[in-house]
Amino acid sequence: MTGKEAVLRAFDRLFDRAAAKLSLACTAEEQQEAKQNFAERFSAILDVAGQMMVPEIPGDVMRSMEESIDRLSPAQVVGYLAAIPLAHKTQEMVRAIAYRAAEQRLLDHFISQADDTYGGN
Repeated sequence: MTGKEAVLRAFDRLFDRAAAKLSLACTAEEQQEAKQNFAERFSAILDVAGQMMVPEIPGDVMRSMEESIDRLSPAQVVGYLAAIPLAHKTQEMVRAIAYRAAEQRLLDHFISQADDTYGGN
């Protein structure tokens, strides 16, 4: 199987474990939508993994990941949920700041290259 297939299989197994932990019942369509969102979010990594042939993820590795879900406290789960929209907005703000900084550097560069031989305007 490809690395991408292995990761997506692991996602299904961990999704089921997380849903059980939270006592949530998700339809097959909801799980497929979550899997598709995951695949879109991590498409660059999955594209690379899709080019490699790998064995199935070892059982002890899967158990370790499942146990990490089991060990999450309710406060940690809520904290992760609260952090998601905050992280998205923070990322948007950082992008906007970086864009403005790049604009300013470009303007500074153009100003430094301006010909002021005759005094400019």
